[in-house]
Amino acid sequence: MLDVTEEMDSPTFKSDTVLSDVHLHCPNKRHLMVRLNAVGQPVFLSYFKLLWNTEDSLSEKHVREATTERELQYQSGDELCDKDRNNLKKERELINREGVEALLDEDGDLEVVRRPRSASDLEAEDLLRDRVCPVILMKGKEDAFEDEEECTRSDVVKIEHTMATPLEDVGKQVWRAAFLLADYILFKRDMFRCCSVLELGGGTGITSIIMGTVAKRVYCTDVGEDLLAMCEQNVTLNKHLMEAGRGEVKVKELDWLKDEFCTDPEAPYSWSEEEIADLHDHCTVIIAADVFYDDDLTDALFRTLYRITHNLRNSCTVYLALEKRLNFTLRHMDVTCEAYSHFRNTLNDLESLQDRKIKYVVEPVKLDFCQFLVYERMEQLELWKITAEQLT
Repeated sequence: MLDVTEEMDSPTFKSDTVLSDVHLHCPNKRHLMVRLNAVGQPVFLSYFKLLWNTEDSLSEKHVREATTERELQYQSGDELCDKDRNNLKKERELINREGVEALLDEDGDLEVVRRPRSASDLEAEDLLRDRVCPVILMKGKEDAFEDEEECTRSDVVKIEHTMATPLEDVGKQVWRAAFLLADYILFKRDMFRCCSVLELGGGTGITSIIMGTVAKRVYCTDVGEDLLAMCEQNVTLNKHLMEAGRGEVKVKELDWLKDEFCTDPEAPYSWSEEEIADLHDHCTVIIAADVFYDDDLTDALFRTLYRITHNLRNSCTVYLALEKRLNFTLRHMDVTCEAYSHFRNTLNDLESLQDRKIKYVVEPVKLDFCQFLVYERMEQLELWKITAEQLT
């Protein structure tokens, strides 16, 4: 008989698997392994913190924390030269008397006096580097996770996910473009308030969950019973985030390779006729994040977009978030991004369509909006807006 505990304690990342940078660069906290899924993959629980009020108080908070940190270093025995000590004293007086503005230069940047770094500091940094440390949660062990009190906090999103999956299971991981789209939703939350939304390729459901905090109803769709069950579990874990706005997230199956919705009442995550009618009558926003990595699937997604937008009663706005992934190919003997190139070509084809019913207008969205989740907003990340305007 297989020892499940031993299996979960020693997860191996095979050469034919891919691992999202979101999980690779997770903050230095325990990765909570909660179970094995139906296909034997370890399932982890991660907590993602929402950075509310990013524009209001972060500057003053960082200044005070930096000053307090240097005071503690001095009190713990670190020797400061007279110049540093005088600077520290003056800095504390300036904060108390004039606030943060006293520490700004003419360009508005913070002027923080820093202690020269010693060799011991560098050695300590090496010891504190992030490590992936799976932890098993035993049933009935309520105190197994020290951050349990965060379960119902309004600034924490809890997501069950896998790590290092085959390419066909990448929807079970969390990807950076989903964070980018979530940032945009939170930044433009007044625009999405009370909307009816469809997400294509929802994966773990994190973007739909964020949308559910502001929208009236979100249909989060994907394929695969195991993936959809994980997504539904994540929606349940985060219901407290959606209660304030009375938002609702429904997890449904939607296969881009099929022309019709799954309406078989015996199939899990199938659609009722009422739900299909509700989608067609009220949906005004469609979203998708990090689903453009395979040319055939990209073609299938755009065919699905075309079909659904033509069946909607109202005009619709589509938001597509993605990350350009560069690879060296022997065919080109160069670094290329073939999946991205195919996406752009298909996007241009959609805009060029001569259609008497709908006009598609495509434009990139500037990434100058606030960041509400902790991740690296790389230059390879992009967000595209498609306006599907009804002509008749």
